[in-house]
Amino acid sequence: MFWTAKNGVVILGNTQMNYVRFGHGNRTLVILPGLSDGLATVKGKALLLAKPYVPFFDRYTVYMFSRKDDIPEGYSMRDMAHDQAKAIDLLGSKKICVMGVSQGGMIAQYLAIDHPKLVEKLVLVVTAPRVNNRLQECVKQWASFAKQGDHKKLMIDTAEKSYSPNYLKKYKKFYPIIGFIGKPLNYDRFLINTNAILEFDAYNELNKITCPTLIIGGETDQIVGVQASYEMNNQISGSKLYVYPKLGHAAYEEAKDFYQRVFAFLEDQ
Repeated sequence: MFWTAKNGVVILGNTQMNYVRFGHGNRTLVILPGLSDGLATVKGKALLLAKPYVPFFDRYTVYMFSRKDDIPEGYSMRDMAHDQAKAIDLLGSKKICVMGVSQGGMIAQYLAIDHPKLVEKLVLVVTAPRVNNRLQECVKQWASFAKQGDHKKLMIDTAEKSYSPNYLKKYKKFYPIIGFIGKPLNYDRFLINTNAILEFDAYNELNKITCPTLIIGGETDQIVGVQASYEMNNQISGSKLYVYPKLGHAAYEEAKDFYQRVFAFLEDQ
């Protein structure tokens, strides 16, 4: 089925937004990735990213979007959501399901708040309704590494805050070369994304989200903290919450039933 995987772009003003597309269903699922998108976009990675979504192919056409290529200083999470809505409109989708992971979940919140007619169902994964002390500390540390150009420290610190101890054992074998993998030419795009996180606060507007919403958190999340999932659950009326025990910020990578759980929610009538 991988022949259905394609790379694409949407033109937004003087720049473009990269996306990958896979599946051939008549429903649309939009995936918004986390802060790592500030280091490297999804451009040219359709085949690499498609595999977890194979069970979705018959029912959904799945789009995974990057932020637009050229992003200005002061570009906020709400700005990202507005540009995302424009991109979706240009592709001709009138009703979508959205899954936002980490920073992507923050963009997804504003997408559902400001464009309620567009979002049919919402999945918020290891994200937060506002920057909290834990998240602020992490993001400021990563921004510091980026300003120093220390890619190795940035990648290792992210991994050690994301993965469970058992999973991290597998990841550590890449430590000797991790400073070279995915290193961008500069960190400008990454730093604009970190600033957007540090300014983010949608908490008092979450009651405007009216679509069915699933919130997925990790019990040991060292980046946003598990309390963030409970805060969103309390603020979004009728939302469902599932917290993976013993898993952290990378629960979506480590949990074997993650994609089945998301699919079941999207299909639940």
